This record gives sequence, C-alpha cells and structure tokens, in this order.
Amino acid sequence: MIHLNGIHKSFGQLQVLRGIDLHIAPREVVSIVGPSGAGKTTLLQIIGTLERADSGSVCIDGTSVTRLADTALARFRGQRIGFVFQFHQLLPEFTAIENVMMPALIAGTARSAARERAQELLAFMGLSERTAHKPAQLSGGERQRVAVARALINRPAVVLADEPSGSLDTAGKAELHNLFFDLRDRYDQTFVIVTHDDHLASLTDRTIRLRDGLVEA
Repeated sequence: MIHLNGIHKSFGQLQVLRGIDLHIAPREVVSIVGPSGAGKTTLLQIIGTLERADSGSVCIDGTSVTRLADTALARFRGQRIGFVFQFHQLLPEFTAIENVMMPALIAGTARSAARERAQELLAFMGLSERTAHKPAQLSGGERQRVAVARALINRPAVVLADEPSGSLDTAGKAELHNLFFDLRDRYDQTFVIVTHDDHLASLTDRTIRLRDGLVEA
C-alpha cells in the first residue's frame, strides 16, 4: 500500500529526516510516535504529498507520487488520501453533512451521490440525528467524527491522522480510537496516525518509533 525508501528531508541546515524506509500494508492501522522534533509530522506530510522529500521515493497504492507533477499530485491527494487533524478544521458556516460532502463535490462527484455517501458515513459514526447541525452545535467528539467522515468521503487508499484525539476528553478519545478499528473492519481502511497518546499507540497493529529523523530498531 505505502512504500517509502531512503526518505531525506531538510529545512535549511536542519536535517529532519535522515533516511526513512517504511512499508505499510493494506488495512493496517499504524501509529507513528516519538519525541517532539523527531520528524513525525514531516514524515506524515511527505506520505500525504503535502511536502516533497529531498531524496528517496514514495509509492502509494501503486502510484509513484514522487514523479507526479504538481497538478497531478494535487488530484491524486484529493482522490486517494484522507486527512484528519487535531482540531477538525470543519467549515463553521456549513452543516455536518455539507462539510462531509465538500471533498466529493470538489472531486466532481454528483451532489446526490455525495449526499448518499455522506449520510452513510455519518450514520456509521452514530451522527444520523446531527447531519443538519453546524460545528458550533456539536461536541468535540462529534466534530472529530464528522472530520473522519469527511476524510473517508472519496474512498481514499489511506487516511492520515495527526494527533486526532489530542483535543478530546477521555470519553471522546475512547470513542475515536475505537472508531478507527471499526472503520478498518467495515471499509478495509488503512490508517497512519501520528500520536503522543500511548494508549492509542498500544492499540494499533504496529507502532513506528522515530528519533532524530530515523526509525528506531
């Protein structure tokens, strides 16, 4: 599913990633952990094609994204990669279902098909009664579940999550953590999760530990 070979990345004189080799199988739920400054978010951004590596290769779902031009890369990102952020980043003026539908509409999906898919996902999240609510009318856990539904709307090859439960209370964290595995079982979804949450990391199929820009043995 995801193959990274020899990934190096520097920002000026600061060498952040120093030769990362990483292989993630379909349907894996993988956590990436490590101290601040280890390169976790940079690695996630490179997997998500938001940053380009200085050297090395990235292949996702059979596509060598390293070779794609910017326009093709943006199209691939929109269609094959879903993102979940710590602070949900929902658009406040739109309802839950409108937020979920947005990436599908941008990708050219018919409105009726986008709405049907969004309703299915929100129902799976236990939010059927909240589809017409705007983000300010939802709890923190509900907002993050809407964000997860939005990440899944285009049936991505992989969902990348950066500290997805960092802003949630204990109950919200537990709900979100269980949701990742339920989604893997229901939709055969692959997840790569950067987290400082030791409990979440302990639940994942595999934990990748970074230190000083390298994967710890």
